[in-house]
Amino acid sequence: MIKRYKETFTLPFKEDIPCYLAAYQSQIKHPLRIIKYLKRYLYMILKREIKNERNEISLSQKKILWINKSAPSLGDSLMDLSSRTLMATKDIDLLTDKKNAPIYENDLIFKNTFYETKNLKGKVYDLIILDSYSTRTIGLKNKLFPNTAFVSMFGFFNGPEVNRVLFSFHRLNNLLGLKMSSYEINHIARPSMNISQVKSIKLPNEYITIAVGGEWEYRTYNNWLGVVSIILRNYKNIKIILVGSENGKIYAESIISKFSEGQVIDCVGKYSYKETAYIISKSNLFIGCDGGLMHAANCFQRILVPLFARLEPSMQLTENMPAFPEFDYDDVNNISVNSIFRSFDSAFKFSDKYHQAL
Repeated sequence: MIKRYKETFTLPFKEDIPCYLAAYQSQIKHPLRIIKYLKRYLYMILKREIKNERNEISLSQKKILWINKSAPSLGDSLMDLSSRTLMATKDIDLLTDKKNAPIYENDLIFKNTFYETKNLKGKVYDLIILDSYSTRTIGLKNKLFPNTAFVSMFGFFNGPEVNRVLFSFHRLNNLLGLKMSSYEINHIARPSMNISQVKSIKLPNEYITIAVGGEWEYRTYNNWLGVVSIILRNYKNIKIILVGSENGKIYAESIISKFSEGQVIDCVGKYSYKETAYIISKSNLFIGCDGGLMHAANCFQRILVPLFARLEPSMQLTENMPAFPEFDYDDVNNISVNSIFRSFDSAFKFSDKYHQAL
């Protein structure tokens, strides 16, 4: 029992990825980590799930259910499920949160997407993929499929921040026995989303997107008006589309009041997440803070000017994501308008060459 405690702070594959393990171990006391581990391990024993645990996905296991409920945010979901592209030959269903389910409608890998467990009644699977060994996830699996074998992405590993895209790809590479190198993974690892069924939205031929608003104060930039102003002062013919959810409306209104509709188009709070992703996918370049819309831009290999705080760019990006990031150790609002413009200027000059190569 205790010997498996090391799994809580050991990556479940041999390759190194960006990870804040040392920072986590210094912040969370050792006894608390042991208690959390024991709670999970003993719960697995209580539910008689230890016997169902596996550490590989075999060729014969074709019909699979992936349970992804531990990290309900849109961005985390896209990152955690990004490696599903490695399982194109499998027949995979997804059980996720209601909020995230629309992202995976008409998905190229997931055959069916569920958010209500009642819709799984009568289903039979060769294997279940669990996101983690949280008591909630183990309890759900045990209630639905008590005798079905399972593997886990994170397992007992819990707490430290990691690059979730690289973690997802390396872990599934390990479970499938694919033996892909770090170099190979780094050059394919990115989230994905199918937007082929999204109703066409009338858009300019060429434009950039800027995501405004945010949920976390330290990741919500307040001077987008200054950014838009300096861009339009230096690139007079450029068109900008503002995107975001309801929490970005106040920023959009302040910008729209200063510029003509021919220069800046307001799409904030007007479209669903997937429709907004469609708008981003058609743009030349994306500017925005670390969040769900930045991850949507990564799905379509848009050139990024992302703003990060506290989590360094290497924790969210891979070599497969063309990015010109800005970073501050505390708050994105410490990043100056001039710094953002310099990164935008470099990214925009790079964009013509990049899009021609795609």
